Amino acid sequence: MLFVCYPKCTTCQKAKKWLDDHGVSYELRDIKIENPTYEELSQWHLKSDLPLKKFWNTSGLQYKALGLKDRITTMNDEEQLKLLSTDGMLVKRPILVGEDFVLVGFKESEWENKVGK
Repeated sequence: MLFVCYPKCTTCQKAKKWLDDHGVSYELRDIKIENPTYEELSQWHLKSDLPLKKFWNTSGLQYKALGLKDRITTMNDEEQLKLLSTDGMLVKRPILVGEDFVLVGFKESEWENKVGK
């Protein structure tokens, strides 16, 4: 599995601890150093069955600084994916990518259902 996170984020730290406590093996990727590509985000969006708006880090400084709350409602999926792929700090985290699922954000019950051991 691929665990995409921002190590300074407390939610990401909780998710990492959960993975470690449950003996889940994963590849860790720092979203600030290696932001997701357009292609990855497109695939993850399709695999997640979530609306694209769930991929935005709406509490992030970048999101607010760029005034995206109102802007993204007028953007199509391709435009949103292109913008998301420019800066990992725009993307909600953590993201856990499995073979047949993608989880965005950390909700312990969702993670337990998908990867719990």
